[in-house]
Amino acid sequence: MTTPLSLFVTGTDTEIGKTLVSAALLRGFTRAGLRAAGMKPIAAGAFEVSGVWHNEDADLLDAASSVVLPPMLRTPYLLKAPAAPHIVAALENVTLEIAHIVDCHVQALELADIVVVEGVGGFRVPLTDVHDTADLALALNLPVVLVVGMRLGCISHALLTAEAIAARGLQLAGWVANRVDPDMSFADENIAAIRDRLKRQYDAPLLGIVPHLTPASADAAADCLDTTQLLQTLRAAQR
Repeated sequence: MTTPLSLFVTGTDTEIGKTLVSAALLRGFTRAGLRAAGMKPIAAGAFEVSGVWHNEDADLLDAASSVVLPPMLRTPYLLKAPAAPHIVAALENVTLEIAHIVDCHVQALELADIVVVEGVGGFRVPLTDVHDTADLALALNLPVVLVVGMRLGCISHALLTAEAIAARGLQLAGWVANRVDPDMSFADENIAAIRDRLKRQYDAPLLGIVPHLTPASADAAADCLDTTQLLQTLRAAQR
């Protein structure tokens, strides 16, 4: 029996395309014949439909998945207000417990061939007074895919995030350049600078460049990503 695969998707900031890239990876894995499921363990910002609370990012992951997880596994912590998780959790009297998320992830792996876990915000977003998203990634012990929002300042953001990932002993399995700013000057040069440094320092390949998509499309973004190379890396990490 093949051991299920999983990865953790983080980003250089919030609103830089983590959900789009996560959904695109799910579409790519599904095309490869895998039962692919998405997790958004902590989501801040919810709306109610017919008495059921939803989160836009979580719904997009469901739409891109070939295996839709039960909502309590897919998003163990669904917070109402769209703000920093530790702030909203305190307001809503919710304790964000990393151990519970890890348990939900174990259950998710029983239902799919591969689970894409999307983080919340950037890599160091606080979850409690003492823990942050980096601690969650470490507890899950998953290879990390970094989404870099291509805009002014992205080189430093990318390198600092990669450094933080490596400092926790986690593998940077690759990164994706997402063209969030279609008018960015010297975008190709910025991509090249990040590509060369992340490959040299962390052996992390550029998995693809996602153009500015209007409207955003998981399938169109999937066409831009090398999921075959990523799968090879994930399988090698299991050995």
